[in-house]
Amino acid sequence: MVNTLLIHFLHRRIYMNLFDLTGKVALVTGCNTGLGQGMALGLAQAGCDIVGVNLVEPLDTKEKIEALGRKFVNIEANLMKQEGLTDVVEKAVSVFGKIDILVNNAGIIRREDAIDFSEQNWDDVININLKTVFFLSQLVAKQFIAQGHGGKIINVASMLSFQGGIRVPSYTASKSAIMGITRAMANEWAKYNINVNAVAPGYMATDNTAALRADEARSKEILDRIPAGRWGTPNDLVGPCVFLASAAGDYVNGYTVAVDGGWLAR
Repeated sequence: MVNTLLIHFLHRRIYMNLFDLTGKVALVTGCNTGLGQGMALGLAQAGCDIVGVNLVEPLDTKEKIEALGRKFVNIEANLMKQEGLTDVVEKAVSVFGKIDILVNNAGIIRREDAIDFSEQNWDDVININLKTVFFLSQLVAKQFIAQGHGGKIINVASMLSFQGGIRVPSYTASKSAIMGITRAMANEWAKYNINVNAVAPGYMATDNTAALRADEARSKEILDRIPAGRWGTPNDLVGPCVFLASAAGDYVNGYTVAVDGGWLAR
């Protein structure tokens, strides 16, 4: 009986250690609210200290992470532009001495009929959703290589990485490209022990979907297609994010995980 309990205890410890991120530092863009905040909190719960990158100080996120006993530092930056990305990485390293995990969450959407879609709406979305993601990943990958122990990069894709969408051509282009560059970066950087993966959220109950959820007819159409029968929440991304950031996901590389309640399966 004693031996059985001991074996069970050891197996549980090994299992839990696979997901343990104690002592790790995660850089999370756009973690003021919503999905970014949810993933930052999940990583902190698993043991990470967090560097947030936001336009403004995310006071609610900071308070919640510090309540968990973890450290939180925010770097104010406009991720629509790439000129300040080197400073972001340098500031993060100056505070914590390293970076172990990058979560590229920050992004925007612009809605306009494709026939009339403006160049400004195209450039704004592509700049933050794709260009910044690539060049911030490049800088962090160089930091990983300099540190000598690899790291994890998690990009945020979308259902529109798989589908065309309506009235969001630049968003669809950016998120389809995220799935592509996730594979490309994984192919080149795996030799440095760097894993690059993505999560593709389905229909989530966040500020961005408030109007959609308030439209009873449209909300019902969406829910009728989701096998889970509900909107997702930021907490639904915690498990996949921690998995991909931890040793449990060491042999997962170049893959986009749909977190959609079964939307794509329907």
